[in-house]
Formats: sequence, structure tokens, C-alpha cells
Amino acid sequence: MSPRICTRCAKAALVALVGGCSGPQSALDPGGAAAEQIATLGWTMFAVATAILVAVLALAAHAALAPADRPAWALREGWVLGAGLAFPIVLLSALLVWSLSITGQGADAPPAPFRIQVVGERWWWRVTYLGPDGRPLFSTANELRLPVGRSVDVELTTADVIHSFWVPGLAGKLDMLPGRVNTLSLAAGRAGTYRGQCAEYCGGAHALMAFMVVAETDDSFDRWMAAQAAPVAEPTSDETRRGRDLFLASGCPACHAARGTPAVGAIGPDLTHVGGRLTIGAGLLPTHRGTLAAWIVDPGHLKPEVRMPAFPIYRGEDLRALAAWLESLE
Repeated sequence: MSPRICTRCAKAALVALVGGCSGPQSALDPGGAAAEQIATLGWTMFAVATAILVAVLALAAHAALAPADRPAWALREGWVLGAGLAFPIVLLSALLVWSLSITGQGADAPPAPFRIQVVGERWWWRVTYLGPDGRPLFSTANELRLPVGRSVDVELTTADVIHSFWVPGLAGKLDMLPGRVNTLSLAAGRAGTYRGQCAEYCGGAHALMAFMVVAETDDSFDRWMAAQAAPVAEPTSDETRRGRDLFLASGCPACHAARGTPAVGAIGPDLTHVGGRLTIGAGLLPTHRGTLAAWIVDPGHLKPEVRMPAFPIYRGEDLRALAAWLESLE
């Protein structure tokens, strides 16, 4: 292999390594205080483990290379007791105390004034924003919006099997258990989009059960909250009007809700503002007319074992009209 090829391979490996340390779903690129604590803990443990590995290899090399007629000092009783027994006890005890102090920070913090309920489903996320009195304000799916710099309590539970809620860029993961509500505090230190994932195997489409967390300024967040609380807007074209009528006449309201219309289904995601979400299918595809149409026709082809049935009855203009109406629901 030529030196030029070796250099290119080394650069490619370095780019891949560095690229893995950042991004919307990287625990090494923290966007909040909780994630920073986890990153600090991880890097410290890694540094200490590396230093110990180097020391052990050095002692092993010294012992292996010592003359046969003169025992290596690394094999003497004092070194064995000190480096092999006392040192690990002291070091591991110190790391344990330090790590507990790091992970315990904020454990006794008072409840946040703003709460979101997230229910794990197979295989998507039902998200409900709660008012100060605990009553639901509105529901969405597979996406959370947070105000930057403000703590939010996320109440986690599940409607079926065990799931696990994990946003590596903002906090550690927390399991979602049937019949129990676990609370995770989220606080984003900077604006941006963070990707989350179910971290507990929950069935066939487990790997396709993602969600997005969007952290934005207070003004932007307040505008989004006001828009989400509003009902479905009236269609502005013949095509979208036809799409709405098809939605209401084709059995879709049995599973889906669209506030401001007769659709009040609660089995599937609330579609009131589906066109304004970043993705459909729990992070599977970006939201636009084409992906909406593909999902309607055969969701099981895109996401195995999804509970929504296929609708091959829609073709041509009907399918385009229905997808156009859903896309307009921002």
C-alpha cells in the first residue's frame, strides 16, 4: 500500500472518529447540564482506566524483561500488596464517591413548573402537554418542544411493553414501565434539535422508534404552543378540501384525532398539526407530501409490524389530495 493511500485511510478514520463525537444523537456533544455531567463522568472514567492500563502494561513488561537471576521489583511482596490490593481499593472507592456526587446532583430539585407526558406505544411516542393544573392542553406525537434554559419535567409511562426514553444530548435514559410513572427532568442549554431513541428492546420495530426534541427560544416556543393549541385550519384550496373530506369519510377518525373536525380517535397519533412535525413514523421519514402518501398506502412496508393497516384504495388524485391536506396541517 502506498504512503498516499495510507494517509488517506488515516484521514478517513480520523474524520469518522471525530464525527462520532458530535451530532443530534451523541452523548459526547452535550446540550444540557445533565448530559454534561454524564459526559464528564464518562471521560473521567475513560482517562483513569487508560492510565491504569498503561501502568499495568508497564509493570508487566518490566517483570517479563527482568533478568532471570534477579527478580523484578514489580514482583516483590510490597508491590503486589500495594499496587494489586491497596491501590484498587482506594482508587475505586474514590471514583465511586465522586460518581455518586455527580449523578446525584439535582436529585432533590423541586418539580418544574412545566410538564410533558410521554407514553410509549408500539412503536411511536404519544406526547401530551399539561397545564399548571395537570390537565392536558393538547397532544402531538414523536416530537417534543422545549424552551431553552427552562427545566421541563417529562412524565414517562407506557401503554404496552417496557420502553426506554433516551435523549443522549440532553440526559440519561429512563425506563418506561407499565402501571408506573417515572419523571425525567430535561433542560436544554442551547437551541437545537436533538434526536432521541427507545433504548429498551420492545419488539420488531424497536430500531425504528425514534423521536426529536427541539429546543428553541422563549418567543419561538410560546408561538409554537399557541399554534398547537389551535384547531385544524379550514382548507384553502379545492384539493385540500377534498383531502379533508376523504379523511373524514374513509374511517381515519376511528384511530386518529384532528381537533376542529369530527375526528376524535385515540388509537393512533393526533394529526391536528402533523404537517408541522419534522418527521413521520417516529423519526422514520421527513414530513412532506410524498412521504405522507407513501405511508398512507402501505405503512407496513416502511415500518414492519406497525399497527396501522395499508390503504391501497387510495390512488391518483385521491391520494394526492389526502396527502396535501395532511401536509397543510401545520
